[in-house]
Amino acid sequence: MTTEGRGLHTHVLDTLGLAITAGEYPQGSVVRTDEVAQRFDVSRTVVREVVRVLESMHLVESRRRVGVTVRPTEEWNVYDPRVIRWRLAGTDRPRQLRSLTTLRSAVEPVAAGLAARHATPEQCAALTEQTLGMVATSRGGRLEEYLVHDIAFHRVVLNASGNEMFARLGDVVAEVLTGRTQHQVMFPDPDPAAVTLHVGVAEAIRAGDAARAEELTREIAVGALHELDVLAP
Repeated sequence: MTTEGRGLHTHVLDTLGLAITAGEYPQGSVVRTDEVAQRFDVSRTVVREVVRVLESMHLVESRRRVGVTVRPTEEWNVYDPRVIRWRLAGTDRPRQLRSLTTLRSAVEPVAAGLAARHATPEQCAALTEQTLGMVATSRGGRLEEYLVHDIAFHRVVLNASGNEMFARLGDVVAEVLTGRTQHQVMFPDPDPAAVTLHVGVAEAIRAGDAARAEELTREIAVGALHELDVLAP
């Protein structure tokens, strides 16, 4: 597929994905591929590729003599980063943010405790590096720069846990943090207490203090939920 073709594919995919996750195509409704091709002025090949991707996310299914139909919400692959991104861009953002943040509060403290037991010296160094970056970008409205370090920090914690299931949630956490920043569900500057907690988690993991690492990470999650009460009620 050419660069132009990939661009068209991405545009159609994002537009349809947003529409489906926003409820513009209710459960059981038919997505008419000929209308999609005409609307976006793209070939049927592009539309078929888009449908395949949506099928892989369990958002739609193709039925003979019926066409492409929207599947029930409970069947969607809600862990797919693109599904998360689309849902965060829609009207259901507050509920989606709470759902994802609650998931993080259940997983990340345990991951941090495991990281304190299993992290390599290189991973400990990476955590320290990212917390230094978070501190350096935590003032002056530098949220986009802060985001880079925040995502990297949480990826290292999940990977350092030594649990491959936790590690695979790195993209999920990245989409949550990115969505909060892009949709302005953040204060102009990160909460200084939260930044300090991240520094503490890095120190606890380096020191091998599993209980402390878990406790501080849980405080980060609780703080994030409290922020949502204010910014996305």
